[in-house]
Amino acid sequence: MKSWKTTATGIIAVITAVCAAVSAIIDGNPATNPDWTVTIAAVSSGLGLLAARDNNVTSEAAGAK
Repeated sequence: MKSWKTTATGIIAVITAVCAAVSAIIDGNPATNPDWTVTIAAVSSGLGLLAARDNNVTSEAAGAK
């Protein structure tokens, strides 16, 4: 894995967003609802980071060329 830093950050972002939404759903308080806009935005950002490459990885090393 050449771009491990952005991949790890993307995974952490997705896990954090999903855990926050699940926590809001199962906390037992019916007044607590997840903010789906924030959840979707965080998951989208995390997925974008999964597709990105680190700054110090060349296109050739990442397999883009």
